[in-house]
Amino acid sequence: MVVVLNGVLADECPTSVRALLAAHPGYRDAAAQLLAAAARVVAPPGLLYVGQRELAAVVPHDKNVTIIGSDDATSCIIVVVRHSGSGAVALAHLDGSGTAEAAAAMVAKVQQLAVGYPEGRLELQLIGGFTDPHRYSDELFANIMLSFHRLTEEIDLTLACCCELNTALGGGSPSPLVTGVGVDIRAGDLFPATFPDKGPELPLRCARTITGGPNSSQVLDIYDNAVGMVRIGPFSYDPLRGVDLWLEQADDFILHHLSTTPNAEPPHFVHNIRVTLKFIQQHPFPAVTVFPDSRPHYYRRDEQTGCWIPVRF
Repeated sequence: MVVVLNGVLADECPTSVRALLAAHPGYRDAAAQLLAAAARVVAPPGLLYVGQRELAAVVPHDKNVTIIGSDDATSCIIVVVRHSGSGAVALAHLDGSGTAEAAAAMVAKVQQLAVGYPEGRLELQLIGGFTDPHRYSDELFANIMLSFHRLTEEIDLTLACCCELNTALGGGSPSPLVTGVGVDIRAGDLFPATFPDKGPELPLRCARTITGGPNSSQVLDIYDNAVGMVRIGPFSYDPLRGVDLWLEQADDFILHHLSTTPNAEPPHFVHNIRVTLKFIQQHPFPAVTVFPDSRPHYYRRDEQTGCWIPVRF
């Protein structure tokens, strides 16, 4: 899929925001519009939250989802692929693992959901990450751009609010300006957002990202469009050596050793890590204790509360 920049097919894919702006300075204005928008705090009803190393795709007429989004992207980048004709949207929260496979999967999902809509184009939006001393986000931006550029069809880059365009320099150290976004799937609007409730089984979902194992580096699709349900697993991860010792450490130690960007993490980072570590401690072998029948965990939207509730399916 050749990346289109300002309506022009890119012979060479820009692998840095600086190179992108040098050839197409208009992307600075698009990023500024997002940064100027008011951030929303999104409640659980109608929300499909996508965590780190996860993706999901939805359509405007999905009765279970009104907003799809993700947050806590400090060095990570949130990727949105949208078909302008059908309004089908795929969103992923990428950290460098499984990037090429995720790019291909997002495009395939959107194209599948857009069948029957001959008009429209594929659009790509990148949000999150910042220019930190270790340049994690810069490398991730390059990886994402190349992953889409190496596919076979055209996709228009409409927003790149990341790296230097998403960096605040005040306060003694650089930090990201926007760390989360939501997409109103009916209106097609993208806006800065935070999500106090991040959906079902978050400790289990987060456990993959801080352990090794056969599934830990994959970007998993967490939504079953055919039945309109959140789908978690099944997956496994390796037991975490020294988990008891990790839980004995001070918050500052955990922050500086389990984050790539400790100076930019949100206040709840250490709490979430501790909850995840306790889950791993209790379930060192999830294939045995969490997914004993090797079946996914399904969640449907409750009509009364609007929240996801477990269902046997």
